Amino acid sequence: MNRAATIARSPAAWLLTVAIVLVALNLRGPIVATAPVLDIVKSDLGIGAVLAGLLTSIPVLCFAVASPLASGLIGRLGPERAVTLSLLGVLTGTLVRSGGTQALLIVGTVIIGVSITIGNVVVPVVIRRDFSAQRTPFVTGIYTSALNVGSMITSLGTAPIASATGWPLALIAWSAFAVIAGAVWILAVGLRKAFVADDSTGFGELVTGPVEVITASIPTHGGDPVGHPAPSLFRRLSTWGLTLAFAGQAFAYYGLTAWMPTLLHDEVGLSREGAGASSSVFQILAVVGALGVPFLALRFRPVYIVALVGLLWIAMPLGLLVAPQLWLVWSIIGGAAQGGGITIIFIVIVRMVTSDVDARRLSALVQGGGYAIASLGPLVVGAVHDATGAWTLPMAVVLVSVLTLGISGVLSARRVH
Repeated sequence: MNRAATIARSPAAWLLTVAIVLVALNLRGPIVATAPVLDIVKSDLGIGAVLAGLLTSIPVLCFAVASPLASGLIGRLGPERAVTLSLLGVLTGTLVRSGGTQALLIVGTVIIGVSITIGNVVVPVVIRRDFSAQRTPFVTGIYTSALNVGSMITSLGTAPIASATGWPLALIAWSAFAVIAGAVWILAVGLRKAFVADDSTGFGELVTGPVEVITASIPTHGGDPVGHPAPSLFRRLSTWGLTLAFAGQAFAYYGLTAWMPTLLHDEVGLSREGAGASSSVFQILAVVGALGVPFLALRFRPVYIVALVGLLWIAMPLGLLVAPQLWLVWSIIGGAAQGGGITIIFIVIVRMVTSDVDARRLSALVQGGGYAIASLGPLVVGAVHDATGAWTLPMAVVLVSVLTLGISGVLSARRVH
């Protein structure tokens, strides 16, 4: 019996699932934590609008730049210790970021970005390795749902805490998530594995880059032969297709997340506070898509699910173009689609690969390239709006991004069962 089947059927499976959920709460929340108190931070530290905007952009840029490095680091440490390092990094970065100076603010944000990048890459690999093929989609859906829940909790809670304690303590308060997640992670995998690399997992080999040939013994889900050279991921059209699909998904998500409150204020006449609260519907509904897609994956091939997600996603930018007053309808549909989009891409990655190392590398490449493009989303959407003075072309840009998700995703997933 392989490792995934053993763990998935053991009593410890539920504890590992809880640990993954708690880890996920730390992989998006710290990024959005500064947004509700940005005006206070700017005033206290005397920073400009550009530097303030970088507090959100830096982690996304880290996703792009550090994903290949994270892949190699995970290869050296093993997945258990990599998750521990990710949580320790988030904790450290959160404390440093609240130090009260511009320099510490930026340094802490970079530490958080790099640490979250490690978590982004390693958690899908842990899910693939430690759960059976039947349970993998459900755990993936729960994981991606927790990402959005973490953002929602942090967004809603930071401002009230800051009003009572000040912004530094409000940011530090969320470090409790990292501490709790770390404690449960240690319970789930064991103290030794959480801090000491275990070469028996197949991850202990030294890795110098994401594309070299694998000759070490590699455990797999289905008991495939091991010890054979793996083809370069760069030579697979599916790698580039998934990267484009992920880029389209993330570009649209970050572009709308950054500018939707302003659009609703301009086009619908909502107050800025009301527009900010209303845009949270887009975030909350992601949970529906993230949990719904795994159920669909039990009955339908991924290619059909990608096509459905793409069609639903289109409703968001197209609806805001032609009928912005119906923003609630488009937010519900688009929110569910964006939650389902990232989930189905992760499911395709898990089902496409034949080894744990391949999963780690493909996850790093897809996320690294995708986030590199996605980091431009808020900048491009904002620049097009500034150039035109309207929201028509910016939403057209988002529409093209969503179409890229649909077309590239369908082409990449058509052979995945």
